[in-house]
Amino acid sequence: MTATRAALLVHGAGGGGWEWNLWRGVFEAAGYRVEAPDLMPAPAGLSATRFGDYQAQVGDALAALPRPRVLVGASLGGLLALGAAADVDAMVLVNPLPPAPWHADMPARDWPEVVHWRRDARLTGTRRAMPDADDATALFAFRHWRDESGAVLREAQRGVAVARPACPVLCMVSDQDDDVPPAITRAMAEAWGADVLQTLSASHVGPLLGRDAAGIAAQAVEWLNRAVKPG
Repeated sequence: MTATRAALLVHGAGGGGWEWNLWRGVFEAAGYRVEAPDLMPAPAGLSATRFGDYQAQVGDALAALPRPRVLVGASLGGLLALGAAADVDAMVLVNPLPPAPWHADMPARDWPEVVHWRRDARLTGTRRAMPDADDATALFAFRHWRDESGAVLREAQRGVAVARPACPVLCMVSDQDDDVPPAITRAMAEAWGADVLQTLSASHVGPLLGRDAAGIAAQAVEWLNRAVKPG
């Protein structure tokens, strides 16, 4: 199938483009050209990496894609996506870290300079974080978590100001998300007039990595097909 639209998929903190493997297949089958890059640390390392470094990477990756183009972001990737909303034709946010002023309702966290999710990863912890994933997916994720910049997470926690998106927005929420309470995403969506879809997956990463991930991706594609016409 010839791609008629482009999609940039932006992963969350501690993850990588691999988080979108199931979504990539669904999007490509629907005729999308898909890019799901890894966010890269600054040349001086993770401890020197800032939110703006990741935001610039998203902007550069987006500029390389033809229009019509859509942006899909999960968790930290959702907040990064909001910063590039002016350059896309539609956006899907999956359990996104909230921008200001909704950041104020997030649980307080204390982040070190480098969050050692790779070094400190345990399979048992990964299984607890992914109750809606099968064993093979949990093992794959356990082997692929990466360390993250604490400064980036602190910036997000302090609140990142973004403009209200002018493009259509779909917010996908997990009803038992312990990282981003669904009420926060719903409040943001209501304020912006965005669409909301509660996913079958309950956990924070479940919509990407859970047993229902392919079906949730298909729901995102169905919504995008209504929001954005092929070029």
